[in-house]
Amino acid sequence: MTRAADMGWIGCHNCGAVHAPGPSRCRTCGAVLHARLPNSLQKVWAWLLTGVLFLIPANLYPLLSNEIFGHEEGHTILEGIVLFARSGDLLVAGVIFLASFVIPVVKVVVIALLAWSVHFDWQMDRRRRLLLYEFVEFIGRWSMIDVFVVALLTGLVHLGAILSFLPGLGAVCFAFSVICTMLSAQAMDAKLIWDDDRDE
Repeated sequence: MTRAADMGWIGCHNCGAVHAPGPSRCRTCGAVLHARLPNSLQKVWAWLLTGVLFLIPANLYPLLSNEIFGHEEGHTILEGIVLFARSGDLLVAGVIFLASFVIPVVKVVVIALLAWSVHFDWQMDRRRRLLLYEFVEFIGRWSMIDVFVVALLTGLVHLGAILSFLPGLGAVCFAFSVICTMLSAQAMDAKLIWDDDRDE
């Protein structure tokens, strides 16, 4: 399969303008031109591992603390799922489980699989790699559901000394984990998916 890079053509990673061989900077935005982003996979792994490290305390510390008549009580994500399931709200428990456990873990696994397949040039269909990449891009927009709910409850439910909600350390760590995994996905140079070998 003939690629633009084989003919010397370079697409700007900043604005997308395509350039014939010769110039070192984009004629449109002035960015430095690279056939492949330098150190793309290293950045992917750095952000991904940081996101995994933040994901651990996100599940160990309370995501949300509720204060009722001065008594503060916090629950981790798993405790929240169990509480909703025991109270009969299986739909809510399922949504929390999906958003807090399934999506983050699947996202980490898919990014790692994609990075490994590119790095070691696995015999994987390149269209399948592209589908994995697009899946990560799609699922990323749903990663902040928990943080969004915590922000809503914190801002809307505040009844003075009677009832109030406070974000826990778990919510902060979860937000950082989501941000890091999103940056990890964005650091991936999609052009590497179509390379026969890793040429950064």
